Order: sequence, then structure tokens, then C-alpha cells
Amino acid sequence: MPARVYQTDAIIIKRYKFAEADRLLVLFTSDFGKIKAIAKGSMRPGSKLGGNVELLTYSRLMLAHGRNLDIVTQAQTINTFLPLRENLELMSYGFYLSELVDSFTEENVEDQVLFHLFLNTLQELISTADIERLIRYFELRLLDREGYRPQLQKCASCGGTLLPEVNYYSPAQGGILCRNCGYPDSSARTISVNAVKVLRLWLNCDFATASRVKLNAELSRELKIIMRENVKYILEKQLKSIDWLDKLAGGDLTP
Repeated sequence: MPARVYQTDAIIIKRYKFAEADRLLVLFTSDFGKIKAIAKGSMRPGSKLGGNVELLTYSRLMLAHGRNLDIVTQAQTINTFLPLRENLELMSYGFYLSELVDSFTEENVEDQVLFHLFLNTLQELISTADIERLIRYFELRLLDREGYRPQLQKCASCGGTLLPEVNYYSPAQGGILCRNCGYPDSSARTISVNAVKVLRLWLNCDFATASRVKLNAELSRELKIIMRENVKYILEKQLKSIDWLDKLAGGDLTP
């Protein structure tokens, strides 16, 4: 018989008001993947749980199995990522990362690799000088982890060799198309040789290596558009945090 009480480390990725003073939490945990739990009384002033179950807080939680939902009985903060809370732009990127994780994962599917990728990305978000690079790297590795690894080595349509020239990228086909296959595909967009090189490298390296790649503004924008279109196609929707990020940036990504 499984233990009634268990412990896990978790990042709070969503929370809702539940009853008068309770919150329903969506947690991404190191041991169980995404789970939901009730933090009873966490909305009351002076609650011992309150500050430990804020959004984007990394906490060690003690939970008890409930009939329908598990209940958080104890919580201890490991990292609040305080600089995120002091900067609207950084916090908005944090919400975007959380929305990605929530949208791509199913409940009760353990994935420690993704958990540590998410945790490390939040930590890097505080210190990196190139946020867009970090976000693109996370998006790509998330897609790979969730079974949507893009085909970058050969044409995703005909299987032919990709020449070192401007080709096409198609979210519908799941990767790069050669010029013969890409030209008649109205959903595909051109992709530069440099963008292909960057994506190939990032699929197989850590962030420290990825951060050494030089990206000019044009290449950064190209990668942003490609990854956003990829995510939108797979989820069949635009994430809510995207619009807010674009408003903060004061522009859009209309090609």
C-alpha cells in the first residue's frame, strides 16, 4: 500500500482560488511530473503555506493523498527566484516558461530531465544577458523532450539531402524541407543556413555551449518566429503569455 504522506520538490506553475481561503496548485515536481494539490488556508494572512506556494516558487512540499486531490501539509521554500519578482519582464518570461510546461505535459508523468531543464532555465533567466537565446533553447529542448524533435538533418518530406542553402521550415511537416518540397508548401517559411546550424547544435548541447553561439538581431528574430510557429502549430493555439510579452517589447513578430 502506498504511503499516505509523501515529499517532493516542486515548482508552482499555476494556482487558483479554491474555496474561501484555499488554493488549487498546479505543481511540476521532480518525482511525479505535473500534479495538482490543494493548499488549505494558504490565502489567510499569516498562513505558514502562503509564501511557500507563490507562483514560480521552488519549494519542498509534504503532501497527503486525498480522495480527489492531494493536500499540501507542509512547505519549505528552496528558491523564490527573487530577481524575477522585482522585474516585470523577467517575471513575464517566467510565466511563459510555466505556460509552456503546463501546456505540453500530462499529469502524473515523471520527467526529471524536463524538471531540471525548467529549473535551470529559471535560474539562468536571472543572470543571462541574452534572454531570447535562453527562451529559444528551452523551447527547442522542450519540444525534443515531449516527442516533437524537429527533423533537421534531411528533408522532412522527401528524405533527401539538405543542401547548404536557404531551405524551408514547416511545422506541419515537422522540420526542414528542401527547396523542391518547400517551395509549393504555403505553410512553410524560408530558413537560413545559419539558423539551421544553430538549431542542430542546440538540440545536442548544454546551455553553456549554446550561449557561446553568436546571434545577430536578424538571426535571433528568425529563430523566434520559427519556434513560435512551431509551438503554436503543435498546441493548436497561441499561448496567452505571448501577447503580453509582445506588448512589453513594444512590437510584434509579423513577418
